[in-house]
Amino acid sequence: MIVTQNVSKKFNDVLALNDISLNINKGAIFGLVGTNGAGKSTLLRLLSGIYKPDTGVLTIDGQTVWENLEVKRRLYYISDEQYFFANTTPLEVARYYLNIYPNFDIQRFSSLMEGFDLPQLRKVNTFSKGMKKQLSVILGLSAGTDYIFCDETFDGLDPVMRNTVKSLFAAEVADRELTPIIASHNLRELEDICDHVGLLHKGGVLLEKDIDDMKLGAGKVQCVLPEGADINALGLNIVVQENRGSLITIIARGTHEEIAARVASANPIFMEVLPLTLEEFFIMETEVAGYDLKKLFI
Repeated sequence: MIVTQNVSKKFNDVLALNDISLNINKGAIFGLVGTNGAGKSTLLRLLSGIYKPDTGVLTIDGQTVWENLEVKRRLYYISDEQYFFANTTPLEVARYYLNIYPNFDIQRFSSLMEGFDLPQLRKVNTFSKGMKKQLSVILGLSAGTDYIFCDETFDGLDPVMRNTVKSLFAAEVADRELTPIIASHNLRELEDICDHVGLLHKGGVLLEKDIDDMKLGAGKVQCVLPEGADINALGLNIVVQENRGSLITIIARGTHEEIAARVASANPIFMEVLPLTLEEFFIMETEVAGYDLKKLFI
């Protein structure tokens, strides 16, 4: 389990993280969302032991990370900018990691390299950005660590590779309780894989939610009501409402069944219950808190 308590980090006059407190359970896929400069990369580097917190406490399974080799052998960090030793091949990198990660599986590395159609003996500096990202993911999965921290890992991957990487992460979570933390500026990128999502803004945690809990607490309905009927007279706790001609789209708090029953009581000409996207959940929550999520991510 990862616990951060009132963690802050400053670089000269820039406060990158301000009083961050998070609890991330083992075996969960945690999405870390935020605009550029929100503090996502700084938090991942603190978790990886690259940076030391200025204030607060950060622990992984009860142990601090800074200068703790025992803990660092149990985590793998994929940075946004890929770095490999000059003139090395993927196989040479894998053999180097054999000396660092006690559970590194060289056979799985070779199998994944073949599956991704990446050459093991070609110089890494000739790889494209996407190929380097794929190599980093393969090395991370082969390392056999308990935690993997991904900074914009899906950026630069084509849609097929994105889905492949997501499937591999999900399988590792199911098989051995790997805990991936995936940082991204794209909410849509995370909604089909994450169990839990935290929204960072200007170095602080704006919102942290379990996705299943969010799905139970709100619903979305599109409808066309008979002439004279008023959607606001149905006793719904409407958070977001959009009218396009006669078509009304609402997001309301409550269970899907409750919301649908209230709309149905107006004898609608047309009604459809729709799934809420992760972006819509966050828009709903942040607007209540006085933030406009659409402005934050534009």
